[in-house]
Amino acid sequence: MFFKQITTEGLGCYSYVIGCPTAGQMAIVDPKRDVQEYLDISREEGMKITHVINTHVHADHVGGEQELKSITGAELFIHENAKVAYPHTPLKEGDTITIGSAKLEFLHTPGHTPNAISILITDMMRGTDPWMILTGDLLFVGDIGRPDLPGNEILDQQVENLYHSLYVKLGKLPDYLEVFPAHGQGSLCGKGMSAKPSTTLGYERRNNPMLKFESFEKFKEVVLESFPARPKSFSHIIETNFKGAPLLERCPLDKAMNPERFKQIMDNGATIIDVRDAAGFGGFHIPGSINIGLEKQLANWVGMVVEPNADLLLVVNSKPDYDRMCLELHRIGYDNIFGYLLGGISSWLLAGYPVKSLAQKSTGDLREAMQDDREFLLLDVRTPGEWDAGHIKGAIHKPLTQVLEEGLKTDKDIPVIVMCGSGYRSNIVGSYLHNNGHKQVCSLAGGALAWSRSGNEMVK
Repeated sequence: MFFKQITTEGLGCYSYVIGCPTAGQMAIVDPKRDVQEYLDISREEGMKITHVINTHVHADHVGGEQELKSITGAELFIHENAKVAYPHTPLKEGDTITIGSAKLEFLHTPGHTPNAISILITDMMRGTDPWMILTGDLLFVGDIGRPDLPGNEILDQQVENLYHSLYVKLGKLPDYLEVFPAHGQGSLCGKGMSAKPSTTLGYERRNNPMLKFESFEKFKEVVLESFPARPKSFSHIIETNFKGAPLLERCPLDKAMNPERFKQIMDNGATIIDVRDAAGFGGFHIPGSINIGLEKQLANWVGMVVEPNADLLLVVNSKPDYDRMCLELHRIGYDNIFGYLLGGISSWLLAGYPVKSLAQKSTGDLREAMQDDREFLLLDVRTPGEWDAGHIKGAIHKPLTQVLEEGLKTDKDIPVIVMCGSGYRSNIVGSYLHNNGHKQVCSLAGGALAWSRSGNEMVK
């Protein structure tokens, strides 16, 4: 049996290749939208992609099943409750698929979604007992799936399903089973995931706090305490996955635009994402643009800030940066990408168009302003956990997601210094506040990390 875990960096997604070289066939489970890696494995290992399986309708990334079917003709599978609009073969509890020496048995394990499945995998060349289980978004390494994404109207039922799937359905399975989830660290489908890509049922039963409750009532109480932020993109992604994603070849063509054409599309209402680093954006940027730099989890931040159906223009340093950004955007269903500014911000400046700046304040600048008792608001946009671990005395705490939802209800003439952990999120918020009428906004360069490393005190 052939088995391989594929990691999608930034989104914290795992997909899987399961096959039999002797039979010359393989299945892909929970594929990402950009499918070249699976095609390369198929060619290199001499196995045809015959089955594509989704463990549920995903909320955080657009699936690649339509791409794979278009290219390979593979059959698509998902649980019968999913009710997706595209042609597929429905799965139910107890169904099996055999691919040479690999046997896949399906369990209905709702809780994260009503249509979720887990897959028991047996290597028939080694024995008749299951070797591993793909748990989808039910059980992660160190955490469990969130039950709130399908909506508040079925949340109580979802929590009951989650408990039953974890404690009863998986409770019947042996400790030795290796667990391979659909997500790891960086995903917003859970809140305490480990960076380790796999585990065992026995280890999770001993060490995962969400599997150690003695009653359903206590489990429900803890589950409902809090959920990770829900990006704007999730509803759009779910809808796209129910319908079946359009093939990438149908998305708008890549275009390098001169400043005049770029400005024309901008004036028609397009959203500008500037992917340069904080210092570059702070120096000069196009008015109204949003700074979301090319960092590991940029797709999550795009999903928080940008409307999923927005027409998009990009400001980048290079064509490779544009290509990478397009890849990240396509993975979460942001397909209306009309192009990028040829020559970058320099060409915009040379064309004589207006620019703005987002000042970058050093820790020394902040310390001087505090010592001089200048009037300003120090806005800390980190998570509650980061704030509780240590913050600057006198700062006001409002997490990034809350600022984006509610704005900042202060006099827009008061100077605002925005800080986060390293300066990345503060530029997102700073650009947002600029675009919403705050006249004096700057970002703390290096954030809390730079503040503490320069010998300044953090309080709890």
